[in-house]
Amino acid sequence: MKINHAKRLDHYTTGVFAAVNEEKEKIERAGGKVYNLSIGTPDLAPPEHVRQALIHSAADPESWKYSLVDTPELLSAVVDYYQARFGVAITPDMITSVHGTQEGMGHLGLALCDEGDVVLLPDPGYPIFEVGAYFGQAEIHYYPLLKEYDFLPRLDLLDPELLRRTRYMVLSYPSNPVGAAAGKETYLEIMDYARKYGFLIINDNAYSDIIFDGRQGFSFLGLPGAQELGAEFFSLSKSFNVTGARISFLIGNPAIIEAVKLLRSQFDFGMFFPVQAAAVAALRGPLDGVKAQCAEYQRRRDAFCGGLRQAGWPVPDSHGTMFVWAPIPPGHGTSQAFCRELLEKTGVLGTPGSAFGPSGEGYIRFALVRPPEELAQIAAMIGQKLGLTSQ
Repeated sequence: MKINHAKRLDHYTTGVFAAVNEEKEKIERAGGKVYNLSIGTPDLAPPEHVRQALIHSAADPESWKYSLVDTPELLSAVVDYYQARFGVAITPDMITSVHGTQEGMGHLGLALCDEGDVVLLPDPGYPIFEVGAYFGQAEIHYYPLLKEYDFLPRLDLLDPELLRRTRYMVLSYPSNPVGAAAGKETYLEIMDYARKYGFLIINDNAYSDIIFDGRQGFSFLGLPGAQELGAEFFSLSKSFNVTGARISFLIGNPAIIEAVKLLRSQFDFGMFFPVQAAAVAALRGPLDGVKAQCAEYQRRRDAFCGGLRQAGWPVPDSHGTMFVWAPIPPGHGTSQAFCRELLEKTGVLGTPGSAFGPSGEGYIRFALVRPPEELAQIAAMIGQKLGLTSQ
């Protein structure tokens, strides 16, 4: 019997990633070395006190029951953290946990959109933004992030009628994949548009703790009126190196939170108690490790981007995140073709920019998941093996 998947899945393919992974496996089967800089999985360890909190909770048989809700301890820890870290006052009814921003964003369209609603997404942008809107039967439109505008939104270039039909707009700074940071003035400008045209703002705040050169990460919810206009996803994944635990929160306007909680109550039994305990430990524990980690990522950025520039590839410094957004050197084809060439000649695996949207063509994304010394060596090897020093 032939079994067909749902037609909605026809919208998705794994073509780019499957092709690159096939080349990677081919090199490894032949005994070659692959330097995987394609996926943003931290190579740094979670703090010891966070691991111990999870272990202690897991030893209690009561922790293995359905949690159903976020515990008062967890909600209180999020409230206190937002006040201490961002100077932002929130209340428990403004918070819900989600199993990672990926899952939360993936379900957001189902909770907020009706068929035909418009959702505005960044291009280039993280692919899950599009998935959630698509499953919510929204009409998806993109605002391009272009180098000439410092990879910042330009809503003045969009049709006002489109803005009137918009249900929500996704912002994400520091930005994955482009590495740009936006100041509060950018958010305030977007908020003026949101008030004028009546749409919500959803902010992906995954990288506020990985921001460079003296810039300060902040919460959108601390801006005047923001708590009425939208919500933001706040993740522990990259700040505390707990990606596999899937600890994130959607925080903001209580009506948005209630809609998401209602949807998730139909298929979810809550965050595992030991994971909640780990989250509380992270939020209430010492944060000096988070600052030290940010400095480490800046050293990695300096080593890799500086090394590539020294090797003849003029790659700009990212302003934040654990990624580098590099323009493809002239004469090296499309982003997918260059990704293959780079892998074949150097063993370095990046992600083609086209995987993040049409405006990503012409770029490749690297993840800073190796120590600075190794990244400097990789940069020098790229320059040598691709002959960039002669360009």
